[in-house]
Amino acid sequence: MVAKFSSYCLSLLLVACSVLQVTCSRAWGAEEASALYFDTQRTFADRAADLVARMTLEEKVAQLQNDAPAIERLNVPKYEWWNEALHGVARAGSATVFPQAIGLAATFDANFMHTVATAISDEGRVKYQDFSQRGERNRYQGLTFWSPNVNIFRDPRWGRGQETYGEDPYLTSRMGVAFVKGLQGDDAKYHKSDATAKHFAVHSGPEFNRHEFNAQPSERDLYETYLPAFKALVQEGKVASVMGAYNRVNGESASASTRLLKDVLRTQWGFTGYVVSDCDSIEDIYLGHKIVKTAEEAAALGIKNGMDLNCGKTYGALTQAVKKKLITEAEIDQALTRLMLTRFRLGMFDAPEQIPWNKLPASTNQSTAHHQLARTAAQKSIVLLKNSGVLPLKKDLKSIAVIGPTADETIALLGNYYGTPALPVTILKGIQKAVSPHTQVYFARGADLVEGRQEPRAAPVIESRYLRPSKNSTENGLTGEYFRGKNLAGKPVLTRTDRTLAFRWDRNSPTDELRARGEIAAEASLDKDNFSVRWSGQLIPPISGEYEISLSANDGARLTLNKKQLINTWQPTDRLLSHSAKITLAAGKAVDIQLDYFEDTRDAEIRLAWRLPGAKSPLDEALELAAKAETIVFVGGLTSEVEGEEMKVNYPGFNGGDRTDLHLPKPQQQLLEALHALGKPIVLVLTGGGALAVDWAQQNIPAILMAWYPGEAGGTALADILFGDVSPSGRLPITIYSGSTQLPDFQDYSMQGRTYRYFSGDALYPFGHGLSFTQFNYSRLNVDKTRLSTKNPVQLSLDIKNTGKVAATEIVQLYIRPLKPATNDAIKQLRGFNSTQLKPGEEKTLQFNLNGFDDFAYYDEKQRVFAVKPGDYEIQIGASSTDIRLRKIIRIRR
Repeated sequence: MVAKFSSYCLSLLLVACSVLQVTCSRAWGAEEASALYFDTQRTFADRAADLVARMTLEEKVAQLQNDAPAIERLNVPKYEWWNEALHGVARAGSATVFPQAIGLAATFDANFMHTVATAISDEGRVKYQDFSQRGERNRYQGLTFWSPNVNIFRDPRWGRGQETYGEDPYLTSRMGVAFVKGLQGDDAKYHKSDATAKHFAVHSGPEFNRHEFNAQPSERDLYETYLPAFKALVQEGKVASVMGAYNRVNGESASASTRLLKDVLRTQWGFTGYVVSDCDSIEDIYLGHKIVKTAEEAAALGIKNGMDLNCGKTYGALTQAVKKKLITEAEIDQALTRLMLTRFRLGMFDAPEQIPWNKLPASTNQSTAHHQLARTAAQKSIVLLKNSGVLPLKKDLKSIAVIGPTADETIALLGNYYGTPALPVTILKGIQKAVSPHTQVYFARGADLVEGRQEPRAAPVIESRYLRPSKNSTENGLTGEYFRGKNLAGKPVLTRTDRTLAFRWDRNSPTDELRARGEIAAEASLDKDNFSVRWSGQLIPPISGEYEISLSANDGARLTLNKKQLINTWQPTDRLLSHSAKITLAAGKAVDIQLDYFEDTRDAEIRLAWRLPGAKSPLDEALELAAKAETIVFVGGLTSEVEGEEMKVNYPGFNGGDRTDLHLPKPQQQLLEALHALGKPIVLVLTGGGALAVDWAQQNIPAILMAWYPGEAGGTALADILFGDVSPSGRLPITIYSGSTQLPDFQDYSMQGRTYRYFSGDALYPFGHGLSFTQFNYSRLNVDKTRLSTKNPVQLSLDIKNTGKVAATEIVQLYIRPLKPATNDAIKQLRGFNSTQLKPGEEKTLQFNLNGFDDFAYYDEKQRVFAVKPGDYEIQIGASSTDIRLRKIIRIRR
């Protein structure tokens, strides 16, 4: 038996074995060397079936779980199926971070989405090659990416809606198909990476009870709202994988649903790829939903109903399930063959030189071109909600005050499921870089993000001038000793002086940069997880009085001053938490300081800060600075630390990652109103993953922008728009309501009263809304026929002209509205959009095509088919769902 090979060497050897079988037989034995699955001239399907046939039952069962172990006797390397790439390669260390998915949807540009996805898959490929050549095959280091999320953002209270492409099935379909094609590549033989359409299906909150919740949509809502994007990704995008959801759908577990996985996905749509469970959703079948009583029954139900791969451990019970005759080995073989076919298609058993994607250079990851692409993406995603003449600002203002809790927060750029950006530019930094060198930029947070939360980054970091490694040292900072393992044991791998203690390594190691620059050897580096650090030295207080020391850490930390332990949080955590203690110190009298920290898994961050005696309150500090400025830019909203996926968050207005109140959090609203009272021009910039009901601001603040989570270049892009270098072009992929009182119950999955398609009230900002720094004139709408049958296409054309003074992009939108809608009909539906850039005075002719059946059809619940109602329909062309510029009536006959 040979030793375990690296991916690169193994791949070369596999190819050599297809030719040099004598040599291989000496290493592996004749049977393995002549195996069909080594033969690169055979189809991937034949090779996959042959490989599965050679496995034992126990080996097969292990391969059906996300952390699939190596099978050394068959030379199958270990593979971890769980990888993320929602808006950049995520959780795998350094990678370009593009705007969050909801921001990418706001571009209304499917071609651009394809470009972004291509950049993401390029980085995914080169990172996979690097990991494989180093023998690393862990989570987030593979090519099977569990993106995109094409669930419908049906209700703005869902905290995970930020991962989606908004509330509209058509927009979601177009953006999703483009993303899938960019991720999987265009080679006729090999996939660049695999995309996964998730979460199938009918999954959009609530988060707190998702492991037991039963979504009950009507048949019409199911087929018209919740399924269309998945169908498009399967049939048009040829998506490699589909992920099941946690919840039940009309009583069946979405991860073991006969109807969804067998009848709809496989039979109706012809899906031939593999299906993966959301993590531990198979476990939910018996523990959460209680559909069956045991793990064996749950695992068997999953396989029988089409769930091929289990993210989790429940499929470990399949061996016993076979013995109990709950399932056959042949059924297991069918699921596993789909998985192995995927690995062959990704080139995991072929020589690297055979795979075109391996020609990408390592410098592709976080390249300058990709950073610029992230900047362009952010520019295109930012939505100008209101402008009463304040924007664009002048770069030579004498002074500007940037106020707000998300202004200088890297996390406000990232959203969830993100990588580690090399050069993140916060909104504050973007403004500072954009203005004249003579402009004074003031900054203050001014308020907490939400009520009742101890802000991890609110207090100022202790500056290096107040720290020294030892009593007689002339250096500034503390001595940092970096250890393998979580117990500060053994000899430090690295010892250095750290000037301040404000580190955010995310999924990277503290030694990654040193290793990349060649300053340390690989054997002297730390892993990304499971390390610890001890900082020691002296703290020199500048003034006498009571200090508030703040320690924020993701995972365990403890702080000691003069051998007295002030803070001890020596336990793992799943997010950044802050703790503080008060202590009286004397000016100039040094005290010994020791800070211990350990990193368990995933994100790594540590921050040591303080508030000096007599320091002003955050509100007073903000108002004092704002009073000295000509203009105020307030940057607030949300971060993914309070909205997201199943979170331990329960602040006023928030519940488990979801929101119970759509308004700006109370501390921020109070600060905004206090700033407004100063009588200065204010620009409100909102960060977040969904709707914020800023009704007071709409009435009182002259300019408002929605920046979403804009990615690593978000601050630069926002400054580009604030100061007029770029005209905003983003459009809302969601409806922003005046408050949750305008909506039905959150847990009701009926679409009536939700989204622009069914909401008949007055929205604060409608779907598709977004302003520009110029004006556009729409004219000459032509339709090639006004009477048609369901078999005929409709061709439309119109002219659009930039009548303003600056170059800009306009998002032209096409809607269809039935003139005599039935009770359950949508009010109108998006059926086309076009992103068009025009110079001042430039005019273009745009064309749209409509299908006489697909674009007009509804789901007939009685007949269980799609059908078209004869009658009159209005074709609407406009700049939003309510800003309609051109109209034309057409009649459909049977």
